[in-house]
Amino acid sequence: MTDVRIRAATPEDLDNVLAFWKVAAEGTSISDDRGGVERLVARDPEALILAMGVPPARAESRARGNRGELVGTVIAGFDGWRCHLYRLAVHPGHRRQGIASALLAAAEERFVTLGGRRADAMVLTRNEIAHRTWGAAGYGAEEQWRRWVKPLTE
Repeated sequence: MTDVRIRAATPEDLDNVLAFWKVAAEGTSISDDRGGVERLVARDPEALILAMGVPPARAESRARGNRGELVGTVIAGFDGWRCHLYRLAVHPGHRRQGIASALLAAAEERFVTLGGRRADAMVLTRNEIAHRTWGAAGYGAEEQWRRWVKPLTE
């Protein structure tokens, strides 16, 4: 079992986050590059939430400033009207330990503090594991909606 600490990402975390998503996240986005993640953190420094794991046997290293291993992420974006969740990802070797639940609790707390009233999540249709995770967290699909997108850059 891993001890987990939840915190906001810093600019120093971004390369690690991008590498982590290649291992732990399903699908890719046009914004999954250094520039896209830098803009997110610059505009809203609390939006990218990380779960950092430190094995209990190494707890003393945490006291010496060890920031731990990245084991999970979620983006909790709030535009002043709606609360949006993206990139909920947990490292495959650390799943089923409550990390996704801890990340969602932090995101939902952030939203409530900001005045948000309802959160929505971007979930790939084909990602059955994600469907179970989101359902267990109390989220449900709204089949009457479809996402319409238009890339603004090539």
